[in-house]
Amino acid sequence: MAAEFESCVEYGLNLSKRIYYGKELGVVVVPPEMTRTPESYLPEAVSVYAVVPEPEVVENPDVPSYQPYVHGKCEPPALIPLHMHGVEVEVDCCLDNAVVTVVGRWRVHCVMTSSKCDCRIAVPIREQGSLLGVEVDIGGRLYHSKLITAEDAKDNENATKKSTNGGGYLKRPNIYFQNSKGKLHTYIQSKVDGGTTLSVKVSWSQKLTYQEDQFCLSVPFTFPDYVVPVGKKISKREKIRLNVNSSIGKEISYKCTSHPLKELSSEMGKLSFLYDAEVPKWSTADFKFSYSVSSNDLYGGVLFQSPTLHDFDQREMFCLYLFPGKSQSMKVFRKEVVFLVDISGSVKGEILENVKKALMASLNKLDPQDSFNIIGFNGGAHIFSSSMESASKAAISKATKWIGEKLIADGGTNILLPLKQVCMASHDTSESIPIIFLITDGAVEDERQICNEMKGYFTSTRSISPRIFTFGIGLYCNHYFLQMLAQIGKGHYDCAYHPDYVEHRIQRLFDAASSVTLANLTLETFEHLDSSLELYPSHIPDIFSGSPLIVSGRYAGNFPDSIEVRGKKADMSNFAIDLKAEKAKDILLDRIFARRQIDILTAQAWLFESKELEEKVSKMSIQTGVPSEYTRMILLQSSKKAPEPVFIQEVFNKINLLKRADSSTTSSFIYLGSLGVGFGNLKATMENIIPAVEDTKLSSEAAEILLKATSNCCGTLLNRCCCMCFIQTCSHMNNQCSIVLSQICAALACFECISCCYELCDC
Repeated sequence: MAAEFESCVEYGLNLSKRIYYGKELGVVVVPPEMTRTPESYLPEAVSVYAVVPEPEVVENPDVPSYQPYVHGKCEPPALIPLHMHGVEVEVDCCLDNAVVTVVGRWRVHCVMTSSKCDCRIAVPIREQGSLLGVEVDIGGRLYHSKLITAEDAKDNENATKKSTNGGGYLKRPNIYFQNSKGKLHTYIQSKVDGGTTLSVKVSWSQKLTYQEDQFCLSVPFTFPDYVVPVGKKISKREKIRLNVNSSIGKEISYKCTSHPLKELSSEMGKLSFLYDAEVPKWSTADFKFSYSVSSNDLYGGVLFQSPTLHDFDQREMFCLYLFPGKSQSMKVFRKEVVFLVDISGSVKGEILENVKKALMASLNKLDPQDSFNIIGFNGGAHIFSSSMESASKAAISKATKWIGEKLIADGGTNILLPLKQVCMASHDTSESIPIIFLITDGAVEDERQICNEMKGYFTSTRSISPRIFTFGIGLYCNHYFLQMLAQIGKGHYDCAYHPDYVEHRIQRLFDAASSVTLANLTLETFEHLDSSLELYPSHIPDIFSGSPLIVSGRYAGNFPDSIEVRGKKADMSNFAIDLKAEKAKDILLDRIFARRQIDILTAQAWLFESKELEEKVSKMSIQTGVPSEYTRMILLQSSKKAPEPVFIQEVFNKINLLKRADSSTTSSFIYLGSLGVGFGNLKATMENIIPAVEDTKLSSEAAEILLKATSNCCGTLLNRCCCMCFIQTCSHMNNQCSIVLSQICAALACFECISCCYELCDC
């Protein structure tokens, strides 16, 4: 799909050469630098495209040129990037989370006024991002997204689309769900008149990376030359507003490497900046900003906050944070690493080669006092050595050769067998940390059994239990199983949905696993809190030299004035630090930690097969606006009039009205589907289907479903995670639909303390 998309854009740019801009400017020819490799046609910022199936509609809506008729149709339709007429970005950073809101205006400059075209909105979202909301104004027609429960979506099955798993990086080919190079792209499509200006507002959350004691932000803000509007007197203004609230009472130092920022305000722990400029052409660089909190040693604190009146969970909220600081004086634990590498038939080719490269690079990062082993598993287990090998140059050289010769993709997938072998072979140690590093691309039938057996193993009395780090490749593996396994093993989980990201992310995860400075952490002074105390994650992970530790949760009762954190250093001496508790100000803890809490609870709901936990996730998702596996996103039309306040009971009455609505009404709601990654694909794993890099084509059945769905409704629904989804809407909507949509829109307004999340913050 990515290659097809890029090809469509390239053809669209060629079609745009037909556009005549008047005597003064004439025909604008695409400059040579715009004829680039297909890779460069993927959007690097929020972008809008005209979907052109019939070339004859390509024309300047202001100055007709009456060019010769063009015969034939574009199949697939050409995509012409629309000219952008202004863009504003607002970013709110707090702890390790950023919420990004982009507002822009685009004009359909390439379609004659007497014709209509679909427009697609592409939103590239950075790593670990979550789409929070989309609002589109098309000549006075307003559309916005909402989350509803999966059960409500099932009650309106006649409006939903039959889903088939086409495999590869297209989660659902009939609704264009695709991961492109690890970035999330969301596509929205709607009929628009030639010459119309679209206003688009998109909100998402993303995680700040932590490097060398700095929080680093990167927002997609790179625009190609071909979206610059043609004309000498057209204003081109771009604006960036950045707010940083560290929530830590320490001085912040910062630097911006991309755009000139003006400091608006500065106080202890808070910064505000503005970039506002009239430019000759749009930004050609992503917006990058980094900041650090001044401290040499390990430092931290605790924030607590009361829930809002509309919060379904009325327990108090808190978060605990520990940052490693600038000093690297703390000694790192020795490591006993066992790499468990999936070599089933589905990892053949580029995937396995990238895994091998990452494995070899990781071996070369081991210290001489460390030890290692390698197990390649498919239906059986292929072991490098009968015992742990010291990380000497000779042993690493021997292992590198073995990796190249013995790790060959073939057979099925059996994860439990090698895990048991490692657990049985490992011995109690007080001087090093045993690490199990699991890499897989598939799902297996006994995943719950694996988790339960590992839980039993790790509850045994050992000085330091093995840590489990898991890495998932593609969409066929069960990412929630891998997350749960990592939680049980007090490790971490990461993933790559595209082969090009496998090597880098495996190495990044291994770097974290290799830098443990404090282990066996416990939180004291919680004894007087009752059983309502809930921690995310429930198993406190270790502290690494290159990343912060953040634990959040809920409680009932009186919160202590401080929390004592205890642990073990690498020399096995005891460590303790008291963290002062203070009330959180100017931030919303439930919004900041919604993504990670939803993921943790979803993994628990999967493991325990708990409907109660599923409902809890669903409520949390709707309340915070963060998509989940148990909610579905809808696109609906609303009026510009602000909805009147309503009570909670009225909300449920309106939702029940939606359930009872007849088929003609429910069909007007656009069901964009689940924005989740799902729970793996056992069938694809058993058949050794490769997580395809190549494009998956729409089946004729899927195409027919799309055609019928968009013929009498205002949209279609989608899916999440380092991926692409298309939301398709059409211009046909009856009056009854309009009334119900506006009623539901008003009814859900009580959840619009969510709107502060959309506009102030967002994973």
